[in-house]
Order: sequence, then structure tokens, then C-alpha cells
Amino acid sequence: MLTKYGETLNRENPLGEYPRPQFKRNSYINLNGEWRCEFTKSAALPEKFTKSIIVPFSPETPLSGVNRMLMPDEFLHYQKEFELPENFNKGRVFINFGAVDQIATVYLNGEKIGSHTGGYTPFTLELTDFIEQGSNVLNVTVVDYTDTKEYSRGKQKIKRGGVWYTPQSGIWQTVWLESTPKEFLQKVKITPDFDNEEVHFEFFGTDDVLTSVYDGDELIAQTNERNIKIPDFKPWSPESPFLYKVKFSACGEVIESYFGMRKFSVGTDSSGIKRLFLNNKPYFHNGLLDQGYYPDGYLTPPSNKAMEDDIVKMKELGFNMLRKHIKIEPLLWYHYCDVNGILVWQDMVNGGGSYNMAVVGAIPFLGINLNDSNYKVFSRTDREERDLYYSELNDMVEHLYNCPCIALWVPFNEGWGQFDSAKAYDMLKKLDPSRTVDSASGWHDNGRSDVISKHIYFTPIKVKTGERPYVLSEFGGYSQKVDGHTFNNKLFGYKVYKTKDSLTRAYKKLFDKTIIPQIKDGLSATVYTQVSDVEDELNGILTYDRKVVKIDEKTIKEINKRVKL
Repeated sequence: MLTKYGETLNRENPLGEYPRPQFKRNSYINLNGEWRCEFTKSAALPEKFTKSIIVPFSPETPLSGVNRMLMPDEFLHYQKEFELPENFNKGRVFINFGAVDQIATVYLNGEKIGSHTGGYTPFTLELTDFIEQGSNVLNVTVVDYTDTKEYSRGKQKIKRGGVWYTPQSGIWQTVWLESTPKEFLQKVKITPDFDNEEVHFEFFGTDDVLTSVYDGDELIAQTNERNIKIPDFKPWSPESPFLYKVKFSACGEVIESYFGMRKFSVGTDSSGIKRLFLNNKPYFHNGLLDQGYYPDGYLTPPSNKAMEDDIVKMKELGFNMLRKHIKIEPLLWYHYCDVNGILVWQDMVNGGGSYNMAVVGAIPFLGINLNDSNYKVFSRTDREERDLYYSELNDMVEHLYNCPCIALWVPFNEGWGQFDSAKAYDMLKKLDPSRTVDSASGWHDNGRSDVISKHIYFTPIKVKTGERPYVLSEFGGYSQKVDGHTFNNKLFGYKVYKTKDSLTRAYKKLFDKTIIPQIKDGLSATVYTQVSDVEDELNGILTYDRKVVKIDEKTIKEINKRVKL
């Protein structure tokens, strides 16, 4: 099953666009394309590589050309030869991996460069001392335990089915080289201060930075200071997603970025109801669950345009928010949200041991909240992997901090490996006080959260206001099978409809009779399940291949005009 993007895949340079628009250097070599690979039972690099693989597609995916699953007792070895162009090396050379699932060890010319644990977070390694003139040989060795250990794994499961998806492994985001001067600006942390009409820059690697801010092509500020006043600034919002361009001149190079002036908070509206606020005003988050899966690339989009088209389509339909569910996307996805004006609720990727279905599936429906410091009950008994969770949570926030679109962090979902959610809340608030937090989306609320978060698929939806905004963080899940556009013959959904007309009528009734009337009563956000079908789940607005819109578009647009405060 291929998307239209997969049908026209550029095998020599897939996903070739510059992958980090939030911090863009004038130095870039994309290593995506054809590599060699080998599956073995040993960590030692093999003498021969007999298979071809298209990176960055995991070997399990159709677009990789391999169609072979990496098992937990195996090693997946990659090999790629490359040459640096003349004058590319400005002093130091780095290799960047967008994501490698799950544990990666990197070698250059036979020397170990470094390793990384965590299948969804990026990492960078320096190659300077190991680069040779002429040809260089890059090797990456990968181990992926999927759901046999407590590492972060998302919705991957060796025995897939229902709400659990085909596992994948190895390199699944862009691999690329860049060069910097010997001393260089490593990163910048950008924090808009909406109330004081200024933006704050925190520099890493050097303090000698000339910052230039542009409104379009007009230079409006230039300084070596860390705080820049922007009087009468243009706010960023879904209705007007204005972005200021910024250039950082440091150590002989110019790095491009951008920022949006916006503020996320919780407040009380004129009726005394707690609400989510955007730019100091009550604002309804009208969104969709977005899992970011494709039938031909799985977690990897078949092209960057595939990501952009999903976002643009949902915005055209009238939604203003996407909940990025149990996945960290390539930075370009967030850039498209920044540019098009889509709020993002960002989930942390879940992990833990085998889930107790009473804990994750039944008890919360009875209104029972369990103490999530009971690691055995919540399948979080491995202390090392609990520590790794916090490390990856920190990495996610650091990685995505500069994306204006991100409005809310979700450290845990539905008790899937949940533990110490109050501690995770405090950690997130310390890392990033500028955004709101849904500590345990839909499930075991341990009292430390910015919202009342409910997942309701089967029981009547009845909003109850309180000291926090009430958000319906998952609901709907209405399904329809469209022949010729499904992953297999299975069908998972919370309610099933046979035709587009019956699905559209049910969707309209849900919003007309249940959702819209309760907005005035305190409903502050909604997350309908979901953007697209995913494997057995046929509850998407779009089919899995993105070729069919399953609900009448005119009806969705008309409804969304009324889903607001």
C-alpha cells in the first residue's frame, strides 16, 4: 500500500530538504539514500553487506526495499561511503541523526565515534578527528528491543494489532553532515516574553553573538544583547501565524532561525470558568489526534511534503490544533505547524513493561485514580529505564523548545508506563514554564496538572468544571472502511459506519448535540480521533494512504466555524 508520495519516491535523495529550519547553518550534506545493511547475531561489524536499504526508511517498511523485521536478539548493521567536498570542513565536522530506533553505535573508518540510546530523540556526534581525505566509511549498528524491555517504544509491538502497530527499527529520520568553525555557536534558546514586549535569547558555545531580527525583509533590531524589545509586535496565533526571522552572526558564520510572539497560559473567563488562554485571552483548542504513521514509511513520512499536506489539509478543514500522539516528529513537521498556524500538544513517547490492561484500560472508566508511584502496577520496575525516561523527556523539550506552535506537553498517556507523573509535571515546569502540561492524558490524575483531561469513547460526555480547564483529550474514533484504501481486512474503531453519508451524519450529530453545547459549560479543548487511519484503526478523517477524505469536507468546515468560545 503506497501513498502518492511513495509512488514517486526519490530513492537517491529522499527527504532531502534541510531538516532543521529552527537553526539553519549554511553547511549541509544529506546522507539519505541508498546504504548497505546486514542482519546478524553479533555486535561485531560484518565483513560483507549483502542488502541494499533506502535510508531513512526502517527495514520493516515497504519504502526501505528490505521488508525484514529486526528481532530483539539481532543486530542491524548499516554501511555508507561518502566523500567531503573540497572546502566543506571549516574546522569541525559533525554527523546528525534525526532518530535511530532504539540503541545505536556509530563508527567512522573502523573507529567507534559514539553511541545513543532512545529511539525518538536526535543526536549529534563529532567526526573531526576521524575524517579522512577521499573516501570515508560510516557504520551504524542498531539494537531494538521493541516491547520486550521498558525503553520508550510508542505504539510499536512485535505482535501488532488493534491500537498497536507494526514495529520498526534502525534509522528512521534524516542523517546529515555539517561543518562549523573550531569555536562555534552550538545552539540558541529563544523565549518570547509576550507581556513585556520582548524576546530573550540564551546562547550556548559562545556569548559573542550579533542578533538581527527581521519583520519580513525589514531589519527591526540588531544587537549583541540577549534581550530585545519589540514594541507593537505582531502576535502569533492560528488566525495570524506571523513569524519574525532572526539571524545569529557568530564565529564567522551566520545561522538563520525564527520565532513567534505568543503566550500560553491558564486563566478564568468572564463567566468564572477556567480556560486555556492564548495571548492572554480565552482560546478554544479544536484539534485532532495525529499519530504520524504512513502505510509505506510507517513512522517516516514518504516525503516532507506528505507531512506538510496533512497539516495544511487539517487547517483547511478548520482545525487549529494537532495532538502529536506518542511520537516525536522531524523538526520540519513542527516548522510546517509554525508557518501554517497549528497549535501542537506534544506527547512524550511511552515505554514500560507489559501493560496491565486493568490499569490502562478499565479502572479509569470507573473513576478510580491509582497512585502512579507503584512501579509494579504501572509496569515501570526498571530504575535505569525510568531514569532514561527523564533523560529523553529533557531531550524532547530541549529539541522542540524553539517551536512556536507547541502549546502543551503530555508526559504520559492512558497509564501506558505512567509513573511519578507529579514529578514529571514539576520537571516540565522547570524546563519550560512557558507552556501548559497535561500530566496524565485521560487516565490516572495524581493532582499535578494544568488541565482536567478525559478520554471518552463509550460513555456519555458530560463536562464538569473545576479548578482546572476541562479538556476532552480524546474522543470520537468513528470508523468507516473504504475498500482499496486499507492496510488489511481488519477493522478497529469505537463506532463503525458503512458509508460516508452515515459517518458524516454521526460526526455532525456528535458535535451538534454533545460537543458544541458544552463549550459554554466549560469544555475548553477537544481532540477528535483522528487525522488518518492507521493499520487496523479505520477511524481517520483521511484514509491511511491519504487519498480519500472520509467525512464530507463542507460539513466539517461548517462545524468547525462553531467550535470556539
